[in-house]
Order: sequence, then C-alpha cells, then structure tokens
Amino acid sequence: MKAYTFIIRYRLIIAIVVLLAGIFTNYAASFWPAFPLYLIAAILIFSHFFFGPLRLIQEYMETGDMDGAEKILNSIKYPNLLYKPIRSVYYTLKGNIAMSKQDFDGAETMMKKGLDLGMPMKEAEGASMLQMGMLAMQKGNNKQGESYIRQAIRKGLPDKENEAAAFLQMCSIMMNKREFRAAKDFYRKAKACNPTTPQIVDQLKEIGKYISRMPG
Repeated sequence: MKAYTFIIRYRLIIAIVVLLAGIFTNYAASFWPAFPLYLIAAILIFSHFFFGPLRLIQEYMETGDMDGAEKILNSIKYPNLLYKPIRSVYYTLKGNIAMSKQDFDGAETMMKKGLDLGMPMKEAEGASMLQMGMLAMQKGNNKQGESYIRQAIRKGLPDKENEAAAFLQMCSIMMNKREFRAAKDFYRKAKACNPTTPQIVDQLKEIGKYISRMPG
C-alpha cells in the first residue's frame, strides 16, 4: 500500500525519469529496447491527468485533516482532464472543504458542479443533495433547502447517520411550517435510524422535548 501511495504521489516525476531513460536507451541502442520505458511513462502520465491523486485524499478525510486534503486537491492543475466521475468527486470534495471553512457560496458552486457531472453512486448523489439542502437552509432559502433534502431522501443516502440528519432537517422544516403530523412522522423516522453521532443525538433529544406537545 505504501508503494502504491508513493507511485500515486510522485508518478509524474517517475514518468519524467522513465521517459528520459527511454530517450537515452533509444539513443544508445534503438527504439524497441526503449519502447517498454516509453509505454510505462505514457501510462503514468495518462493516469496522472485522467485519474488524479484523489486516492491520497482518503487518509486525510478519515483523520479529519482538511488542510492535507485541500493540498492534494490544489495539486490538481487541470481538473477538466479528469475522468468524469472522478471530476464529480473532485468538485464535491472541494465543496466539502469550502463548507468546513464556512464558505457557503463557494461550497454551493462546487457541489453544483459535482451534481451536474453526475455522481458515481446514487447514495453519493443523495449525500450531496443533503449537503446542498443544508447549505440552502444556512442561507435562509428554506424552500430550496426542503426541495434538495426531499431529493436526497428519494435518491438514497449512504448510511443511517445521513438518513437521520435528513429526517431531522425535514422535521424542523415541517415544525416551522406548522405541519405537525408530518414533523412527528419525520422525527419517528430519524429516531428509528438509531444515530450515534453526538450532534444528531443531541438534536433528537432537543426536538423530542417539543414533539410530544404538538397537536396532530
């Protein structure tokens, strides 16, 4: 795994070294002995621009090192050359980092680009829709927020934590609209997800204080 990570991180440099070795071999001997070196260099250069270094971001995201993840993303100079599904993930990750910096306008722009390209999995698309909904809510656009969150629920979400977050958002929206029966229904769905994320658990407890007093 370390060797694989090393190759991804430095494959452009490796490609240049291999290419120079190929040119030297071609000059010293002939084309055919140099051909394997040319081929390896071509594959490395192609994969650098077509697939990018997004595989390296996983370890940073898992440890919550957003600065490290951002450095990897910033190393991609030509995102339009990325394979379309990977380009979609690239813009989604850019949006996540913008959100972590409270740059809601930048996050919305990046996530829209990712969604427009099409996400590789429906659950990933649902998660992006949920984030777009939360962004809209942050900006006070409750109608747009509700639309995105409903779409996220229809698309499907990657885990129960995300489902609970979506149902809780819908519960809050319904409470504000005084649609109490719908609010209770979304609250029950959120609770049935048995979330463990402290923030979601706290929200469930807080909303639970008011749910039992609601009519409907």
